[in-house]
Parts: sequence; C-alpha cells; structure tokens
Amino acid sequence: MPIPTTRLVLPSGRRRRTRWMRALRAVYRDTSALWREFRLPILAFLFVTLIGGWLYGELYFRARGVSLPWYDRPYLMLQLMIVEPPGDVPPEPELVIFWYALPPLAVYIIGRGAVDFVRLFFNRSERRAAWEEAVASTYRNHVIILGVGHVGLRVTRTLVSMGFEVVGIDQKLKPDIDRELSALGVPLIVADGRSLDVLEKAGLRDAQSFIACTATDQTNLEAVMRARELNPDVRIVARMWDDQFANQMKRFMGVQAVLSASDLSAPAFAGSAVGIEITQTLHINGEDYSMIRLQVEAGSFLDDGTVGQLQDAHNMDIVLHGRDGKVEVQPDSAMHVHGGDTLVIFARHDKVIDIVERNRAHTA
Repeated sequence: MPIPTTRLVLPSGRRRRTRWMRALRAVYRDTSALWREFRLPILAFLFVTLIGGWLYGELYFRARGVSLPWYDRPYLMLQLMIVEPPGDVPPEPELVIFWYALPPLAVYIIGRGAVDFVRLFFNRSERRAAWEEAVASTYRNHVIILGVGHVGLRVTRTLVSMGFEVVGIDQKLKPDIDRELSALGVPLIVADGRSLDVLEKAGLRDAQSFIACTATDQTNLEAVMRARELNPDVRIVARMWDDQFANQMKRFMGVQAVLSASDLSAPAFAGSAVGIEITQTLHINGEDYSMIRLQVEAGSFLDDGTVGQLQDAHNMDIVLHGRDGKVEVQPDSAMHVHGGDTLVIFARHDKVIDIVERNRAHTA
C-alpha cells in the first residue's frame, strides 16, 4: 500500500492560456534572434532597392527629363543587381555608376545572407539553442535546475508533475535525457551554468527557485554564488557532499536547503534492511523526527489499541491507517488498530526506532 504523495494541481484553463501567450512570446523572441542574424544583408538589400531606386529615378529625371514610375524603380535595381538590365548602358556617368556598382553589391548581400543561412542550417544545435533560450526567456516564477543528470531529471519530473514550470541548464546531455525533457516541455540551455550570462538566459531574475544539483560540489558552490549575486531573493537549494561546504553555504549565502543524495537515501536503505519504510529524518529545534510505514504484528503492543490511546501512551502521531484496501488519513481517535493493519507514524526518531523494535520483537 503506497504512501500518498502531495500533488499540486493548477487550473488547466489558466495554464492553457499561459502556454499560448508563452508560445507567442517565444516566437517573437526567436524572430528577433533571426532578425539579428540576417539584419545586415536584409537592410542592405532594402537600402539598395528602395533608396537606390529612388536616387536612380531622380538622376534619370534630371538627365533626360523623363520620370520613372516609383513602382518600377526597385525592380530596375533588381535587374541591375542580377546583371539583367532593361537596355543598353546609358551615356550619363551618374547612371553608369549604378550599372557597374550594383552587381558587386548584390554579390555581397547574397553572399553574406547565404553564409549566415548555411551556418544556421548545418549547425542546427546553434539554431535550437536560440529557440530554447527564447522559450526560457518567457518564463516567470519558474524553477531553474542546474545539472539535469540522473538526480536532476528526477527532480524535473517531480516538479513538472506537480504543475511547476522548469528550465534546465547542463553543459552536456545524453540523447535519452534530451528526448525526455522535450516530451516534458522543459526548455534546456546547454551551457555552463556558472556563467551570469547563462543564468540570465534561463530567467533567474524572474525565477522563484534555483536548484544546483550537479555531481560536483565546486560547480554547485560557484553556481550558487552567481545565482545569489544575480537574484538576492531567489530560493536556492543545493546538492552537496561536503558538510563543510554545506554549512558555509547556509551561513554565508542564504541557501535555504543543502541536501546530500547519500543522506537522503541512507534512511531508505536502512529501513529496507529491517523491513520498514522510513523517511529522511527532520531536525527540528534540536530534535530528530521521522515518519515510518509499518504493518502491525498480531499480538504486539499496537494490536487492539485505539488510535487515540496509542498516540497518547507512546507520544506519537498516527497520520494514516490502512485496512483491507481502504486508507484513512488522520484516522478517528476511537478507531481500533488490529494485527495486519498498515500504519504511517510520525514521532521523534528514537521513539520511532523503539516502536519498530517492539512491534518486531513480539514475532521474534
């Protein structure tokens, strides 16, 4: 019988509207990025065809007294650029300049645009990076995860399932993880997350939380320092192996939580070894507290007592009771507990250990 998990559910209509708005903003930002890539050849082309066409028409009128229609002037510039003039070379020097100057300009404009296009076409990762950054820049009140490896990916899955929006940062990424992030709709910035510029692209100034969970303490420490510098108010959670680093981060950098994968998993391994499920111990006001799930042994001190009696007598809180496939959270104090029932108990850690030992001792 699995322990219930907390799940945050957001209104679907609101999220749908948010996705539409985000998509529009991402398209706008991506178009802006494309414009920055191609603006020089585009502006040069517009200048030559429009301004150059207007100037050519004015010089033509002064030389021959004939006014060229305004809509023919850009087309005439195009003809000169592709070396397909409408007639013979004019005798006027000011007009001859256009005939010989426009073909080289066309080579520059087309060549510059083609080089940029080929670069982006064959370097698809660069194009994709621009799109991912455009999407990330539209997020607000989101969570940024640095290090989307085995731990980071699980954190990402959990946050997405709870309805939170996530942006990932990683220097290298395996194809299978990349595919899963795409399926989850999580934009990924492939870069060094210790860089202020990268954190800016991930939207750290507008994020609610930053999680540094790479496998390297030094990387996490440097990233936390940059994140705190960029956003003094963001909530920071860090993965750390070294206890000394952990204490310094909490004291001097305002990190709300420093977690170790080994510390988190140790209670689960220990509990599994003795046949119980135990959560991470919480340290509150100098005392350690834990939550466990156990099955009541027939004839033990828990058998045939009421929830209220057991809680008062053993200074514990029975937060869940399960029997015959039915589960009741915060069961009534008058409910009787019988052998075979499943209980989830929260109590001081030493009390929890004592409860487990006494429940098991009866059957030993």
